[in-house]
Amino acid sequence: MEVRKTWSRLRRELDLMTGTQTLLSVFILILFLIAPLFLMVEEAFVYKGEASLKWFFDIVGDAEFVSFESRGGRLFEVHRNIMYIWGLDHGILLNTLLVAVVVTVFCCFIGVSVALIMARYKFRGKEALRILLLVPLLATPFVNAYVIGKLFKPTGGLVNFLFFDVLHLLPWRIDIDGLFGIALAQTLSYYPIVYLNVFATLMNIDPSLEEQAENLGSKGFRLFRSVTLPLSLPGLAAGAIIVFIFSMEDLGAPIGFLGARANPLSRKLVSYQIYSSFAEALAGGISPRTYALAVIMLIISVIGFVAVKQYVSLKSYAMLSRGGRWSPRVRKPPLKYGCVIYLFLISLVFAASMPQIGTVLLATTNWATSGTLPTEFTTKYLNSLATNPDVTRAIINSLMYSGAAIMIMVLVGASIAYVVARRDIPGRSLLDVFATIPVAVPGIALAVGYFLFFSRNFRGTLLDPLTDPVLLLIFAYSVRRLPFTSRAIFAGLQQIDVSLEEASLNIGAKRSTTFLRIVLPMIVSNIVGGGILSFVYSMSEVSTSSTLGALREDRMPITFFISQIVYGVAAVGAVSIGAALCVLLMSIQILAMVISNLILKQRVAFLGV
Repeated sequence: MEVRKTWSRLRRELDLMTGTQTLLSVFILILFLIAPLFLMVEEAFVYKGEASLKWFFDIVGDAEFVSFESRGGRLFEVHRNIMYIWGLDHGILLNTLLVAVVVTVFCCFIGVSVALIMARYKFRGKEALRILLLVPLLATPFVNAYVIGKLFKPTGGLVNFLFFDVLHLLPWRIDIDGLFGIALAQTLSYYPIVYLNVFATLMNIDPSLEEQAENLGSKGFRLFRSVTLPLSLPGLAAGAIIVFIFSMEDLGAPIGFLGARANPLSRKLVSYQIYSSFAEALAGGISPRTYALAVIMLIISVIGFVAVKQYVSLKSYAMLSRGGRWSPRVRKPPLKYGCVIYLFLISLVFAASMPQIGTVLLATTNWATSGTLPTEFTTKYLNSLATNPDVTRAIINSLMYSGAAIMIMVLVGASIAYVVARRDIPGRSLLDVFATIPVAVPGIALAVGYFLFFSRNFRGTLLDPLTDPVLLLIFAYSVRRLPFTSRAIFAGLQQIDVSLEEASLNIGAKRSTTFLRIVLPMIVSNIVGGGILSFVYSMSEVSTSSTLGALREDRMPITFFISQIVYGVAAVGAVSIGAALCVLLMSIQILAMVISNLILKQRVAFLGV
């Protein structure tokens, strides 16, 4: 009986268009997400043809990867009038987890503090600060960490020159580098992720809940701890897990600090170890230990993502006036608190924007070679974007890859969103899960899976990464950024009354005609908005670009080209060309936000999850 009902439902729901959309989406997800990751996991658990945990035991038992005692490094150690703040080496795997935890904790603290201020207080300059607080989200891959490393050099660094030599506010010169420097760079880059998510949650809290608590005597920190914080947990949890995943897979900070200072601690992270293995891929392939490392990163990320989703879904966050409108609780702070707010926000904006400011300086001056301060303005690095053939080729490559990826994302994302929102077929919820889960998959783990799966099963074809990584880069961008497009389109479909489609079908229109002539025109702004967001992130994508893109020099995208410049392959001072490329990426991102906010009338919160 159950089988007959299922079959009847399939015959009713699976018309030609729906069947094509479903099969296409499933095919893309299986071939370019599930199969590569499954094979990578399988290989990590195999030794000499048999199921084994050898590679995992090798990692856990090797002090190079896991050491509960420090194996080196310097933390708050003063020597010859210099305080070294590098971090302590506890092995590659523990270093990665420790850095990710520290970054997540600090991002949560900063993000929640900023969100509370921006959501609960009104003061002059608030709108300007709201924009400036998002500056760290502007893409400056690799160069941002290079700038921080350069700023904190013991000799010649601008911070030490200003606070030690000129103002005499520091008792020692400060040398921030290694793991601590990486954590600092990531915290400054990722805190807006938590801020945006928590702010959105706070703005949706029914003010009557807090007012009732105040009437019962709960004020100040007690009110925040017992009412406001629990109600903002969905945003906090979502932002925290994304920060944790991004920190683990980040390649920009390790390579950026290696380019600035060449501190060996910058190599002691899982992401850099996997990245290094791709340099050996052309010679003898990637070792099974690398597969095991990628699997560990994948398991931690997916479990964390699923656990957070499950935790949030088990909680009840319903508002008393659900579906209604209300004015958020906003008040003007007393003078002394207002001064503290201004001091905190302005200091944060300045500190967090240092990488972007430094990137612009590197691109427009001779700061890369002049020492502490730039001494000459120049446009030659920006001009190189059009005149240097290597730079131009990298830009064209990224534009082509991202443009092709957008077409795939829109096609697959629209198909998945329509099937999930409108068709009652078995397994649609699973399809939705697989369309969303790429958010939790580290790009560097996906790159390892691609290399293993396609070099083994499609050897000598255009899908073989050793032959030509172009198609794999395009599909890697498509799969990794698919959630942005599919969720944006799904949100648009949720706003359309299904009766409009039913009316079209009732007067004889085919479902494909209804979809093309009724549905698509009504969600075009959602498609364009999601596509713009996905395009921006595809252009600045680091993990897969820096790994798969390394397999063939003439196919390198922008971010891999930047990594090679910053890492020191090019001539001294050429890092300014990488900075010019970052200025281009920032300009594209700003243009995307302007188009979304002004033309499409959509407020796009970059990385608001």
